[in-house]
Amino acid sequence: MSPVYLLLLLIPVSSAQTFHWGPCSTPELQSNFTLEPYLGEWYEIAKLPAYFAIGECIQANYSMREDGTVRVLNSQVLNVLNGSRWVVEGTAKVMEPKEPAKLGVQFTSFLPYAPYWVVSTDYTTYSVVYSCTDIFERFHFSYAWILSRSPTLPTVIVDYAKKLLIEEGIDISKMTHTDQNCIV
Repeated sequence: MSPVYLLLLLIPVSSAQTFHWGPCSTPELQSNFTLEPYLGEWYEIAKLPAYFAIGECIQANYSMREDGTVRVLNSQVLNVLNGSRWVVEGTAKVMEPKEPAKLGVQFTSFLPYAPYWVVSTDYTTYSVVYSCTDIFERFHFSYAWILSRSPTLPTVIVDYAKKLLIEEGIDISKMTHTDQNCIV
């Protein structure tokens, strides 16, 4: 397949993502990351655009399965579904045991695991997550999330998370706030 043709096919998808030339950033990740205290409910506070997260009140719930993988339940309220909550289930796992903050997440068995790297977390208040996919080492699509254990997060922590991403070479100029006002 011609690279030009491939780029034309990716235009509609890339408009809802953060596209950059060159390889992905390789941020320093959470040292001594432990999966168990990370499990549970997380609310999306801010994100880089993602074609799969266009709703409001976006949440993720992580729980351990008997086989050692993590059950991922992502949900969002979609106006195109008359304000209904849409839920998708996936699987996450630690991809490199020597680097436990490098997880992979998969929502269909037809696609490989996508990176889910925990850049920073205190486990009880916030988490900063980065994901990036290189395409032929010529360009990449990156995602980043600022998550919270509650529907709101103090501005000082959001600012800290953004600063951390910038310091790690991640462009957050397109980062948007996620509306959590529809939480009931």
